[in-house]
Amino acid sequence: MTSDARDLVNNIEMVVLDFDGVLTNNKVIVMEDGTEAVICSRSDGFGLERIKELGIHLFVLSKEKNPIVSARCKKLNIPCIQGCDDKAVRLRKEIESLGLALQQVAYIGNDINDIPCLQIVGLPVCVADAHPEARRLAKIVTSKKGGEGAVREFCDIVASNRRTDPIIV
Repeated sequence: MTSDARDLVNNIEMVVLDFDGVLTNNKVIVMEDGTEAVICSRSDGFGLERIKELGIHLFVLSKEKNPIVSARCKKLNIPCIQGCDDKAVRLRKEIESLGLALQQVAYIGNDINDIPCLQIVGLPVCVADAHPEARRLAKIVTSKKGGEGAVREFCDIVASNRRTDPIIV
């Protein structure tokens, strides 16, 4: 990681995540009755817990309307807004309500509807399998794909850069 990216990571006070393609593998399982299921990585949840312990605010911002988004966020104990068509406007409102600056926010996205958020935050992050137009804006691109540990990978970067105590094995 470059020293510029390290400085951006150290400045982060909030991490905002898209849901589909970031916390999921961007695939959906459709049952006979029309209900849907998605695949998420449990390690992502552990990573989010680690950075929450560091006092970093977390927030999920999704265009998806399916209640699966809020169900997963409830389990992770992370606030979420779903069914959001203008993510950048909502992101600004959330940041303002916490008294933070855009430069203190990391946004993790994967697709073209994430571009407005990636353009305004201090640390734009994309998962490995993100759309090329979104990836081009990222200061950090994970080596892992969405739903396959990409969020954990980013959380580990944040935690290791913030760690002041020695790691005890």
